[in-house]
Amino acid sequence: MPRSTVGSMVLSHGGEPWRSTGPVERRTRERGPDTAPDGGSREAGRAAARRADRRAARITGGAQELDRRLRDLLRGGLAAADGPEYGLWEETAARMVDAQAPGLAHRVRELGSVAGSGTGWPARLLEGCALLHLLDSAWLGLDRLPGPLAATVRSRVGLTTSAEGPAVRDDWLVLAQYDTPDGRIVTRRIWLHGRESGRIALLLSYGAPGRAPAQALPVGTVIDAEVTTYPGGGRLRAELGERFGEPAAATAPPPGGTTADALTAYGHALRDDPWLDAWPVTLCDVVPAPSGDGWQLVGAADGSALPVAPAALSRPGLWKLVALSGGSPLTVFGECGHRGFDPLAAWRPDSSDDVGARAAVALL
Repeated sequence: MPRSTVGSMVLSHGGEPWRSTGPVERRTRERGPDTAPDGGSREAGRAAARRADRRAARITGGAQELDRRLRDLLRGGLAAADGPEYGLWEETAARMVDAQAPGLAHRVRELGSVAGSGTGWPARLLEGCALLHLLDSAWLGLDRLPGPLAATVRSRVGLTTSAEGPAVRDDWLVLAQYDTPDGRIVTRRIWLHGRESGRIALLLSYGAPGRAPAQALPVGTVIDAEVTTYPGGGRLRAELGERFGEPAAATAPPPGGTTADALTAYGHALRDDPWLDAWPVTLCDVVPAPSGDGWQLVGAADGSALPVAPAALSRPGLWKLVALSGGSPLTVFGECGHRGFDPLAAWRPDSSDDVGARAAVALL
């Protein structure tokens, strides 16, 4: 059954209003426009707008304070940030929480973990401060930014938005699923690839303290479903809509490219979202190989290579990837960023017609 982009439909009372010649109409006229049947929804909309304005004002105040604190840090020198008594990070993060800017608070806490974290930490801290200052300045100049970048800034600061635009129905291959702690909650990331649309989609869900997120999709399965994207750079984040039928086993890995293609894709994505840590890519015909103290994925055709990200070096999934390859080329899906390539799933180098031989192997 062919898939197509399906526009979302909204039913509303447009055009001529409903007419009534009975007592209901007379009572509506007597109440006046402010008490009409839809007056409550209009008032609710105005109240929501006032709340949004108040929150934006609080975020602006927090961003201005953060800007002053970053300036003070750089004026005093980064060496002071290495001391155990240095309390800027948690105090500043708490102030950003008070300003209702959880995205800024999260980045401030990340900077606190960089200070004194090993060789080269001052350079990494300076890089993080520069990106945080860029986000801070972007919020303060939000009205001068183009629409997509402004949506990205809102999301990075911590404002929630709703999925919008037409829903895309496709056969979606589940590429990867993994959980990461985010303060007291757990964030689950699920990567999907649309067979016909060619799109990559990211589903995010959250679990309360001590509980795993409810949404779960087995890696390597295909689901016939509708997906609606959120605004922002890259439009990766999406919301899973209606499903059709039962999940099925995938018969082939997703299409991919070379290591050079992966770096190019990440570079282009940075134009829309300068705070992007990594970009989802699929590498074809790569072989894991040792490189100094780490590992890299080497293209079998051209010999180009991508280093494996440091975070992946200590995970069992790396050795699973090496064993799966056995020196033969693999198809590998993961996240490509400035720290290297983080492998999340791989497909066996087996050309047989057995579906099981081509099943995805989760590396997390």
